[in-house]
Amino acid sequence: MIQSNPRSLRFIVAGLLLGILMAAMDNTIVTTAMGTIVSDLGGMEQFVWVTSAYMVAVMAGTPIFGKLSDMYGRKRFYVFGIVVFLLGSILCGLATSITQLSLFRVIQGIGGGALMPIAFTIIFDIFPPKSRGKATGLFGAVFGLSSIVGPLLGAFITDHLGWNWVFYINVPVGIVSFILIMGFYKESPSHMKQKIDWFGAITLVGAIVCLMFGLELGGDTYAWNSAQIIGLFAGFAALLIAFLLIERKASEPIISFEMFKVRLFAASNAVALFYGAVFIVATVYIPIFVQGVYGGSATNSGLILMPMMIGSVIGAQSGGLLSTRLSFRNIMLISIVFFIAGMILLGTLNSDSSRALLTVYSIITGIGVGFSFSTLNLASIHHFEMRQRGSATSTITFMRSLGMTVGITIFGIIQRNLLTGQMSKAFAGSGQDAASFGNPQNALTPENRKLIPEAVLNKISDAMATSIAHTFLWSLIAVALAALFIVLMPKDRVQVDKKASAGKPAAQISGE
Repeated sequence: MIQSNPRSLRFIVAGLLLGILMAAMDNTIVTTAMGTIVSDLGGMEQFVWVTSAYMVAVMAGTPIFGKLSDMYGRKRFYVFGIVVFLLGSILCGLATSITQLSLFRVIQGIGGGALMPIAFTIIFDIFPPKSRGKATGLFGAVFGLSSIVGPLLGAFITDHLGWNWVFYINVPVGIVSFILIMGFYKESPSHMKQKIDWFGAITLVGAIVCLMFGLELGGDTYAWNSAQIIGLFAGFAALLIAFLLIERKASEPIISFEMFKVRLFAASNAVALFYGAVFIVATVYIPIFVQGVYGGSATNSGLILMPMMIGSVIGAQSGGLLSTRLSFRNIMLISIVFFIAGMILLGTLNSDSSRALLTVYSIITGIGVGFSFSTLNLASIHHFEMRQRGSATSTITFMRSLGMTVGITIFGIIQRNLLTGQMSKAFAGSGQDAASFGNPQNALTPENRKLIPEAVLNKISDAMATSIAHTFLWSLIAVALAALFIVLMPKDRVQVDKKASAGKPAAQISGE
């Protein structure tokens, strides 16, 4: 236990909150700037890598930095995370192509992978058990704040300062966090030795990267039956098999298969995987729809994304409140109804749909996915002792990140192919050159839209609207799989008994 006086605690918590706010807000703040970034740098076909590269790096770093901080100290690796994150942010702001930006986002993601898990671990170090609930609640509020403020801040910065500043804005925030942690956080020199599952981490990340490159390059840069694509898929299969074998023998695996023998835990992780895949699709493509179809600025896209984020906060709070009254499965059944309805409604969008309709559809979708943020985390730790709960929560976070990473890659490919087909169909036999006037990325900023003839612009908008709406409909496959695993969840729930109401701890009751 780290001993700190009240004054130091305030500064430490402030430093941790700033670090988490910076990392949590990163994807939402960048998403609303994506249309402008693509318009400036080009690379409409590769823009999904700006998001997926960051998430792969975070996903790979999270379990590794968590164990390194146990072995060698929290402070040095939290500070390391800040420095690397800020370095990545500066490089991202200086990027001159989508490829460069994606590579620099990997550096940023490595830093983010250190910040998130270590910050929560420090909270458990510096606060006694009776105060941890309030502290973690404060950190949860920061996540909710980042979901709402991120899109607006990203939009405002993009329109008034330029997209580069959505990355540069991290620098002053990170410097303040760095100073507070360096100056006030003092930790015990004693640490616990653990064995890091390096081979498991390397094979898992390698398998995911091979899969993503195979899907991204197949049918476009290389034919599906080419040696390059076959080699990538073979690499994915080989590395995945190696990962499974390594995890079965590892003393401290990244993903514990023993935990998956618990039905509630296994089903909850599967739901998190598919929910993550669909949620990232909505988060990325709603802003693109606003800029490419409505002709709005980044501010407009940020404002239109905010209702979904508010809906997710409402859903998350509702899920937490209902956890003592309903089983986890019943709460998630309510969630999936909203989620399915929201994605179906988003799939009906076209170039004539009003912004009011898009706002309503976004709120419904946000409420649906919001339930999962609180409910699935509670469900994942339900059957485990305190010493296993850290592993349980990190596993479900990992699975959600995995779903987001693979989801944005697969559905990004689907949207790109749909857009290509719609563009070819729109300009076929018209005598107009789609390459000259019909580059879709030119329709993502108000300035460029003015340079495109109206007839051509209408065709681009229709093609983009159709491709994005159909991508939302394709994502219903993942939603349906999530629904299947929700049905498979047992009827376990959290029950607060009379002893708990008298001030004693609540018991977790299984069955119903």
